[in-house]
Amino acid sequence: MAQKKLISWNVNGLRACVTKGFEEYFRSADADVFCIQETKLQEGQIDLSFDGYYQFWNYAEKKGYSGTAIFTKEKPLTVSNGIGIDEFDHEGRVITLEFPEYYMVTVYTPNSQNELARLPWRMQWEDEFLAYLKKLEEKKPVIFCGDLNVAAEEIDLKNPKTNRKNAGFTDEEREKFRAVKAAGFIDTFRYFYPEQEQIYSWWSYRFKAREKNAGWRIDYFCVSEALRERLKDAKIHTQVFGSDHCPVELDIEI
Repeated sequence: MAQKKLISWNVNGLRACVTKGFEEYFRSADADVFCIQETKLQEGQIDLSFDGYYQFWNYAEKKGYSGTAIFTKEKPLTVSNGIGIDEFDHEGRVITLEFPEYYMVTVYTPNSQNELARLPWRMQWEDEFLAYLKKLEEKKPVIFCGDLNVAAEEIDLKNPKTNRKNAGFTDEEREKFRAVKAAGFIDTFRYFYPEQEQIYSWWSYRFKAREKNAGWRIDYFCVSEALRERLKDAKIHTQVFGSDHCPVELDIEI
């Protein structure tokens, strides 16, 4: 077994993030696996290569929207995009890499949008995505990460009372995240830091939110219960700029 460093970052447009230090951060992080959400590009729109890494992409059909990518030092046994349900697989939201000991899944969960216009679709997505994870878990443990677009508890955002019915903090979305935990997945940051307040991973570009640390913790690493004893640490890199999200990290022996 060796300790691995896994990183996940919603870059909110990779081409823009590259102009704000993405490559420098990527190289300094030296992660074993580096997952990206919200790439907002199509094949051929960026030329990124890092020595020693394999790279895998899932593009949304709609231009300039959504999209995910994974860079990995270890060559995976298999790679798949999506969750195998046509209705949900047009937006480039999921990539799964299979390694000998585990599955690595990156996900960009749909936002419920203004006035919760997409909440019913999001609820259906949640059920299908959890079913997908549990199916993988029948074969080997799962690590999944990404922008889950939900602050799980009041401790996970600066202003819980005023956001109670807003996208990302509705009772319905929070209940779906509790269902993920009830199904045997561990929220690794809370596993290590159950009482930690005022550590967030996303801040609105408006109202000087980052300057005031008026943020939300909506980016996660979650793992199968079978991996509990292998967890070493979880980090949220609030000092890293370049997006309205910051990177999150999991250190695990595997």
